Amino acid sequence: MGRLLRGLLKVLGSILFLLFLAVLVTGVSPIYDFREPRPFRGPDIFNPYRDLDTAYCWKRASLHTHTRVKGPFPPNESEAWPAEVYDAYAKLGYDIVTFSNHNELTVHPFDSTLQVNVYEQGYSPFKFHKLVFGSDRVKHFDPLLPMLASQQQFELDRLGKDADIVQINHPYRTVGLPEDHLQVLSGYQLMELDTHISTQNEYWDWALSAGHYSFGVANDDCHHPGNHWQIGIRCTFLCTPSGRYGDILHTLRTGGFYSMRVPDYGDGDWEVKYAKNRELPVIQEIGLQGDTVCMTLSAVADSIRVNGQDHRVLALVEQSDSIAYALPADEPFARLTAFFPDGAVIYTNPFARYDASVSDSPFDHSPQKVDILLTILYNLLTLALIVATFGQWRKFLKL
Repeated sequence: MGRLLRGLLKVLGSILFLLFLAVLVTGVSPIYDFREPRPFRGPDIFNPYRDLDTAYCWKRASLHTHTRVKGPFPPNESEAWPAEVYDAYAKLGYDIVTFSNHNELTVHPFDSTLQVNVYEQGYSPFKFHKLVFGSDRVKHFDPLLPMLASQQQFELDRLGKDADIVQINHPYRTVGLPEDHLQVLSGYQLMELDTHISTQNEYWDWALSAGHYSFGVANDDCHHPGNHWQIGIRCTFLCTPSGRYGDILHTLRTGGFYSMRVPDYGDGDWEVKYAKNRELPVIQEIGLQGDTVCMTLSAVADSIRVNGQDHRVLALVEQSDSIAYALPADEPFARLTAFFPDGAVIYTNPFARYDASVSDSPFDHSPQKVDILLTILYNLLTLALIVATFGQWRKFLKL
């Protein structure tokens, strides 16, 4: 019995040692000397809706969707295969569905011209997950406990080298992504909004207020399309001529889209859900008139709110289907949120100050600076801990 107990303890101890080793090995990273946060500024206002061709507006999209995948442990991501998931979304009025399974590129079930190479990257239980668009292969390396902003920046930089667009997923549910991290991180173009928890999106404003521009998308992140409360409740409306990747990519890069929270209409009555999902309010007009941000909706909203620097409410109108807000010269950015009586919510992309003579947008594509000395010291310390842990594990096995 004593030998059996010692054997079990050695197995458990070995598992803990190996987990700790995995954390250390995957924790290797440059240490960055991050740029100081700086609000948007300049004489011009970036209009993400400047190139809208209303002949193509709007196509409803689910950009973050999971399916069953081939492998030893079905149903993996979901109990439904890609064709079944596509079918479920089509019934709700979606025009575009991309399949973003974890660390795997999923083939479109019936039309190769609609193939979108996108996957959700990340193994960490802390859920620092990223959506990677346009890569032809999966990058599997991922820090298991990405608690440092430098580790998170390293991931964004590494993924961005071979990707068209990188998206930060579900920040509300990510452990270790506080305000001070979002104030310095760069290298992504899309921020996932809402994610079932709140309509405030204050984490988006933390990044925007620090001068890190991004567009906002909303997605179900659906794993179970048969559950009415998990499907058709978040979406992004793209102004795009088709669901082909080239058209989607152009729209995601230029900002001609808005995001939406949709109530779970019918509360389990699928016929009601199908019908109501095809009657959603939409943005009819949006853009700039001089320095004034203007938006007109297809239905009267309970309220339309303008958020700006530091998540401040800059303006609020009630019981209206339109808003016009003149952005002051010293106000860095403004984004609009419309709240409808039944619980539907529309989120626009931000209008931001910039200098059109210097750049074509407020995006800052310059790389973060690496602190060479701190990088060497940090990784030497990590290596020393790896060696020490491995040595202690060998001693433990001899007990």
